[in-house]
Amino acid sequence: MIAHVGQPSGPIAPARRQIITAGALVLASFGIRPLDGRAAGNDGISHSAASIHQEPSFTASRERLYQALTDPKQFDQVVELSGVMKTMNLHQKPSELSPHVGSAFALFGGYITGRQVALVQNELIVQAWRAASWPHGFYSIVRFELVDHDPGSKIIFDHGGFPNDEADSLAAGWQAHYWDPMQKLLT
Repeated sequence: MIAHVGQPSGPIAPARRQIITAGALVLASFGIRPLDGRAAGNDGISHSAASIHQEPSFTASRERLYQALTDPKQFDQVVELSGVMKTMNLHQKPSELSPHVGSAFALFGGYITGRQVALVQNELIVQAWRAASWPHGFYSIVRFELVDHDPGSKIIFDHGGFPNDEADSLAAGWQAHYWDPMQKLLT
């Protein structure tokens, strides 16, 4: 199930240029050729696509979740708590992360990179997202919808458009490197 967020109002509403850029990134990410020639049938439809849907709950507010996902100092704490930098022997570079649509980001020592596609403060984060080990130019789309959930909030999370053979690793990675350390940080 994918929940939809209402239209933003006031100064948060995206500019026309931002909407066009976001749409182009989304369309480009899903227009990528299958990695395996057998993945598409004669009808041209790929039957090898995988996606991830998770709904982690937190005692923290939506505002705190949004900050943890968009503030580089707070995200560095998430990275530290995950322990991934030691286990993957990644470079100890601080997170590069901005709460502005269109801005680039680099996380986990630069292993994860991408762009902020859509941001609605305390409600929604959409990113064009990739791992360094993926084929050049291959981006997926991640979507964090932040909703109230007693006693705090939850993230309705969807990730699609990634290389099909990455599904199991990515699903486990979101839990181990995002949700578990965010639980520790935000309690």
